[in-house]
Amino acid sequence: MADIGLVGLGVMGANLALNMAEKGYSVAVYNRTTEKTDAFIANAGSLAANLVPCKTLTGLAETVRPPRPIVIMVKAGEAVDEQAEVLAAHFSAGDILIDAGNANFRDTRRRVATYAARGIDFLGVGVSGGEEGARHGPSVMAGGKKEAWDRVADIFTAISAKFHGEPCAARVGPEGAGHFVKTIHNGIEYADMQMIAEVYGIMRDGLAMTAPEMAAVFAEWNDGPLKSYLIEISAKVLEVVDPLTGRPLVEDILDTAGQKGTGRWSAMEAQDLGVPATVIEAAVAARSLSARKTERVAGEALFGASDKALKGALGDKEQTLRILEEALLAGKIAAYAQGFDVMARASETWNWDLPLGTIARIWRAGCIIRSAFLDDIASSYTLMGTISNLMMVEPFTGMLRSSNRSLRGVVAAAALKGIAVPALSSALAYFDLSRTARSTADLTQAQRDFFGAHGFERIGAPGIVAHGPWAMSAG
Repeated sequence: MADIGLVGLGVMGANLALNMAEKGYSVAVYNRTTEKTDAFIANAGSLAANLVPCKTLTGLAETVRPPRPIVIMVKAGEAVDEQAEVLAAHFSAGDILIDAGNANFRDTRRRVATYAARGIDFLGVGVSGGEEGARHGPSVMAGGKKEAWDRVADIFTAISAKFHGEPCAARVGPEGAGHFVKTIHNGIEYADMQMIAEVYGIMRDGLAMTAPEMAAVFAEWNDGPLKSYLIEISAKVLEVVDPLTGRPLVEDILDTAGQKGTGRWSAMEAQDLGVPATVIEAAVAARSLSARKTERVAGEALFGASDKALKGALGDKEQTLRILEEALLAGKIAAYAQGFDVMARASETWNWDLPLGTIARIWRAGCIIRSAFLDDIASSYTLMGTISNLMMVEPFTGMLRSSNRSLRGVVAAAALKGIAVPALSSALAYFDLSRTARSTADLTQAQRDFFGAHGFERIGAPGIVAHGPWAMSAG
């Protein structure tokens, strides 16, 4: 009998199945379209010996060795509920449903409770790394009962990416914790990608650099503090020439970016938890604005295109590129600080006890935001245990001291030249607000008390709610 089952042979599901088969596990596979299952087996080569094709979900359930673990890799939402319900009808107590798609963690929490009442375990497992990661080693973030995870941990550990031999797979908490952590991972990913795109825009429009020139810069940055998968692939993308036009391929790509919802979920959850995740929010908004191509074209025609040439605003070209690198590092610190702050608040709110240091460690390889930077984060949590804000601890404090001026210079120069840098601007504002001992919220509180009698605390008398004599002043 098979060691594990898998439903859904799309790109991610097919590659996960092949990864498991390659590691020596017997995998029963099912796809709603039988032809897809047949084609998958036919193209599996020598790995087909470890794959068991199933024509029905009933057959799949019967093929997997009890206690049955079955992975569901279908589109998030109703499709997961439908497939889970059919499978559960053939399950016994102790069997495990595993949703490894990009699910909303709130749906996962609901499913955990629903199936627990029927004696069936439900794991919500975040998987990051895209097609390549699924096939050769993703980062795996699991949520659910420890006993259920322990029964499948060997499989997921075996297929996960390795960082210096350490598996990038872990149970991060109960119920929906795994999918929540994956959601925040994706929010940070949005922010990282947007800030890289903004720097690319400055190089392209402000410095009139060619794609090959920019590719060389990103490749050089990938040998420094910005070393990461996203910087690496930015260099590779910019190197590619379109065989149809002979121009850099990036120049022939429509400037409208898609999104599947996880970035938006991360921003919404941050707002719901009362945690500022402004860099993530700016990145999500930028993607939404990118989709409004017709409006943007009309806006340029109405208001005119700005002269984006920097003309030495940040020094000569070599100096400007160094400043851009430092600005991107400062923005990255702010974005990651926000993401980890959201996870810390969620952990406290739902009593998850999220191991933030472990999360940083399992993100060091396999996932889309893997970077040398995460090793620093993991080390900081190992050293300090609890961190209120990553910006406030070393080595990030030192990095920000030396790089925040570059971020300020880039944002100021871009604003003066009409180059949109929403994520970098948000990172700067977050940094400045975070180091402002006396903010302007005193006036905000006075306004709230004036129109809504919400009260305020007086300096030197914490906890005592007072009201101002606004009616007298108004009179």
